[in-house]
Amino acid sequence: MAKKELEVVKNLDVQRYMGRWYEIASFPSFFQPKSGIDTRATYTLNPDQTVHVLNETWSDGKRGYIEGTAFKADPKSDEAKLKVRFYVPPFLPIIPVVGDYWVLFIDPDYQYALIGEPSRKYLWILARESCLDEEIYNQLVEKAKEEGYDVKKLHRTQHSATPPESDTATSDTKGIWWIKSIFGK
Repeated sequence: MAKKELEVVKNLDVQRYMGRWYEIASFPSFFQPKSGIDTRATYTLNPDQTVHVLNETWSDGKRGYIEGTAFKADPKSDEAKLKVRFYVPPFLPIIPVVGDYWVLFIDPDYQYALIGEPSRKYLWILARESCLDEEIYNQLVEKAKEEGYDVKKLHRTQHSATPPESDTATSDTKGIWWIKSIFGK
């Protein structure tokens, strides 16, 4: 049976969406380290209306990060269907990798969101704070289920009581986290 088309947010206020988002839960993926904690994304609007993306995670006490650019898949559409382009590996960014980033749900105050993509292989629950009320979390999980996601694959992201700041963290300058993630570590 064919899966229904994902419902996405319409008329996303990109300016309100900018800022820091904490990963509350996600489907495990080869491009994120399994041991990553305090995972978050920071979005900044560029002058050309694209979005600068900074994804960060901490693994073994070191900060791993990758930067990219998000842009509307169809500039004429009112749907929140974005494309995100990263260059890999992060320590020698030469190969462009593009993925879908669809906003499936966002609350009216832009405090939590459900992000997915059409193949349903990837799913994220994001929030402005590093923790999310359990009732809201369950509502987002139910929404993902309604959209055809296998929510049993969701993995909660661990966060420190005081999340680290980027400028004070030791960075993984060799990109070891990225190489390890390819091998499922």
